[in-house]
Amino acid sequence: MSTNDTRLPYRATTRAAAYEAIRTLPACVLLENVRSLYNVGAFFRTADSVALQKLYLTGITGYPPKPMISKTALGAEESVAWEHLRETMPVIARLRDAGYEIAAVETSPQAVDLFDWSPRFPVCVLFGHETDGLTAEVSAACDTHVRIPMLGRKHSLNVASAGAVVMYELLRKYRALSSGYCQPPPSD
Repeated sequence: MSTNDTRLPYRATTRAAAYEAIRTLPACVLLENVRSLYNVGAFFRTADSVALQKLYLTGITGYPPKPMISKTALGAEESVAWEHLRETMPVIARLRDAGYEIAAVETSPQAVDLFDWSPRFPVCVLFGHETDGLTAEVSAACDTHVRIPMLGRKHSLNVASAGAVVMYELLRKYRALSSGYCQPPPSD
């Protein structure tokens, strides 16, 4: 950092006070078959920045320790709770039994706009393969489908960029609830 750089860590600003009561965002992210290790690392980094409860890595999704994950996670793979499981459906069942809303981030006919969605915390949001999305079985098992508004020609975002948009919208909505309620993720 240069000597004339006036940037402060967010927590040092007066606007951060609205977030002080939030120790953990009562939300998890599940990645199903996300193939890019750089994308996985980016999810770790964003998960750390919003104090996400846990990151679930399923199917072919890579998991630490891997140099390409570390390159984009910048150490967040050490601070974020995570679990790698081959199968996705048992994770969904476990989270649902623990009272989590299961929300697919997918563009589908029944999807609700992200900014209109009222998540039921605790919530787990699912992201799928970069080009194929979630598997049909997993998509069908979700309680809610959420879409990010797309105005451009591509009608898509990089999965890690989509993850950042959704996680920060969850943080914004949770802060608005002003409840401070936090429940740990279920464990085996």
